Amino acid sequence: MKSEAKKFFAEAAWVQGAWAKDVLLTVAGNGAWHSVEPNATAQQQEGATRLSGPVLPGLVNAHSHAFQRAMAGLTERRSAGAHASDDFWSWRDRMYTAANRITPEQLEAIAGQLYAELLAGGYTQVCDFHYLHNDISGAPYANPIEMSLALVRAAQRTGIGLTLLPTLYMRSGFKATGLREDQRRFSSTPESVMRMVEDIQRQTRGDARINAGVAVHSLRAASPAAIHELTGAAKAAGLPVHIHIAEQTQEVDDCLAHTGQRPIEWLLNHADVDARWNLVHATHATPAELQGVQGKGASIVICPATEANLGDGVFDLPAYAAAGGKWSIGSDSHVTRSWPEELRLLEYSQRLTLRQRNIAARILEQESSAAGLFEAALAGGLPATGQMQGGLVPGHRADFVTVDMESPALLGVPPGHALDALVFSSPGVAFGEVFVAGDQAMAPELAEVFRRAMRELWLN
Repeated sequence: MKSEAKKFFAEAAWVQGAWAKDVLLTVAGNGAWHSVEPNATAQQQEGATRLSGPVLPGLVNAHSHAFQRAMAGLTERRSAGAHASDDFWSWRDRMYTAANRITPEQLEAIAGQLYAELLAGGYTQVCDFHYLHNDISGAPYANPIEMSLALVRAAQRTGIGLTLLPTLYMRSGFKATGLREDQRRFSSTPESVMRMVEDIQRQTRGDARINAGVAVHSLRAASPAAIHELTGAAKAAGLPVHIHIAEQTQEVDDCLAHTGQRPIEWLLNHADVDARWNLVHATHATPAELQGVQGKGASIVICPATEANLGDGVFDLPAYAAAGGKWSIGSDSHVTRSWPEELRLLEYSQRLTLRQRNIAARILEQESSAAGLFEAALAGGLPATGQMQGGLVPGHRADFVTVDMESPALLGVPPGHALDALVFSSPGVAFGEVFVAGDQAMAPELAEVFRRAMRELWLN
């Protein structure tokens, strides 16, 4: 797709976990980093594009349901009835209302707005956990990847990288034999998921920003045999695997009642979990389970804003850090679309629980909480996407953002504290330019098509 090398110069850049000065960044013709050279001389800087501010690597958003961007702010009123209570399960029923209305055209509009916002929020790749496979009646589209292609077009239009994860969804619960009526759009099989992957790969061949993996919605949504079949095919193809797990206490209780084991415990004992696996949420995990995840080489995807919004609970980051576990960050239902907000909430949830400060700095053995959180989330990008993404490193994809030091949150902050203030001084997004695979992402103005899609969904 690319043919010419490019050179950039930054007065400061985040290299190998610290700020480096006068950094010359060279992008190879394939969109990957060719070289990263701190302390570049004036002669070396000649011919390089001078960047507008300090440079950070782009971060992977490892868990997204793009269509749920249409719900942000619309589920924050209590359920009707004197004794009604609101929890994850009542929110899920409201989510199904949106899921059963959205057309491919509306999904493209919603995803386009979302992806532009994610770029502005410092993300350069998004993993879309995609289960809206069928039409509104539940029947397959003439083109089985009709809805998937809506996400692909939105990604290509905005310039963000996309890891598309067609999702296995076969039943409504552990004891069910099929799906509920309001889940009919989600229906898939191991065979259909792998066909979707192959079709997506064929349609996007030659685009370095887009790839595919697979997802299993949850243990309750597929039989052990189906999970084994899909993940075995994914392993043979070298694909990343994602799965929702242990998000809710009811899910844990149901799994115990049905299998005699907790969800993560069952998965570790019965699935071929390895370094390609990404366990989404894992909110209700025991220390032994977290050690088991680390022992398998798998990663966890933490979604702090959504987990807070849905009342899921607080992930046990200290226990997972003690086990040496790998993790990434995701924005899931998109109540926020900025990684500084996600990392801030992750740290603050730990502080509220433990009544201490700078938890991440201590448990991740860093001087700075922001640096510890950012480095861990950055490293989680490779297992989440299955691509070489994880920093300003030769051979990795050349994704980066510039930091606007004139933004209110950073105004007057000493340069060495820029990352700390970016995470812990709010509000305000403080990014300038965004580059994906060495090209500047110039997201078009999509507000009007998004507004039209929202009117069609909620006002008609």
